[in-house]
Amino acid sequence: MRYVALGDSTTEGIGDGDEESGYRGVADRLADRLAATSPELRYANLAVRGCGTDHVRTVQLPAALALRPDLATVVAGVNDFLRPRYDVNRVAGHLEATFAELTAAGTHVVTLTFPDLGKIAPLARPIASRARALNARIREAATRHGVTVVDTAVHPVTVDPRLWSADRLHLSPLGHARSAAAFAHALRLPDTDSSWTLPLPALPAPKPREALRTELRWVATFLGPWILRRLRGHSSGDGRTAKRPELTPVAATA
Repeated sequence: MRYVALGDSTTEGIGDGDEESGYRGVADRLADRLAATSPELRYANLAVRGCGTDHVRTVQLPAALALRPDLATVVAGVNDFLRPRYDVNRVAGHLEATFAELTAAGTHVVTLTFPDLGKIAPLARPIASRARALNARIREAATRHGVTVVDTAVHPVTVDPRLWSADRLHLSPLGHARSAAAFAHALRLPDTDSSWTLPLPALPAPKPREALRTELRWVATFLGPWILRRLRGHSSGDGRTAKRPELTPVAATA
């Protein structure tokens, strides 16, 4: 089997590791699960943090098609609807074109929907409708092209803060693990089930003053620098290339 992962920071693995030791993430974790049943699996990861659906379509897709994958995961769109100039038709068009070309080449494609960002970061509530609109378009395009959808948006656990890093933009190691389990279940791999949808033990509600301090700290530490970088026209992916551009063997670890 040849597995190729396309997307942004989620697929690259940001939030699950660090710059020194490297990032693991949902795609690497899924590759491990696939290798457990297909020891000859070869895997490539073309994702680049900070990229939008246009990059996935124009840069990653041609590279993926050249690798002739049997399986591809496509996860992109968050960076698009975080930007001021957002056009759901354009973003959905890039994703559908990616789905269409991969499936036409005989690739089994798996994608996912996005949770409500407003429940993860309250200041993101004004753009929550963008995620809902894109999710609807993803489901429609997936139906037209025979793409498997992991519908994470409908499960409340996906907005549990423990599944997200401190920046609230990237998944935590637990979030990456749950997402990999969701993909594995959608692919009907052995020893998988719907337990990834189960809620975590309840957390005590924070006191209002504590919640306010948490929000202000997040704004100063993460949101402010992110906005400044955008205003300067920079992206976290500037100058970066895919971490695993070629198909290479995967040692089964799961």
